[in-house]
Amino acid sequence: MRADFYLIAKPRFREEPLRLVCELVRKAYAADLWTLVLARDGAQAEALDDLLWDMGEDAYIPHQIAGTDEEDDVTPVLIATPDFDAPMRPLVINLRDAAVAGGFERVLEVVPADASAREPLRERWKQYKAAGLEVNKYDM
Repeated sequence: MRADFYLIAKPRFREEPLRLVCELVRKAYAADLWTLVLARDGAQAEALDDLLWDMGEDAYIPHQIAGTDEEDDVTPVLIATPDFDAPMRPLVINLRDAAVAGGFERVLEVVPADASAREPLRERWKQYKAAGLEVNKYDM
């Protein structure tokens, strides 16, 4: 199992952090990785849903907010709000405040550009390492 931390550095991601999430989802879909995005709340899930529909004419990514219809198990990308208990997938993109407990092969954590918001992610780094995961950092 692996945990990858993506540090927001580029101006376009600083202005719209969810654009980085969209890029990660696009790459995962292109690699045929079934993905679960753990949204912080319903508003974030809706915003991400909208952005994924707006990835360009050549970038259709089948996705939906989990629990909105009965096709969750056949949709490659699920966006889950905290009030919906979605089953884990091989790839999890975690936008919530707590580390993901397990059930995945790889978890992606998006680290904000704001240095003051990074401390909780440092703690998550330690949690994943203590759980035996391979941990990596990427500047985006």
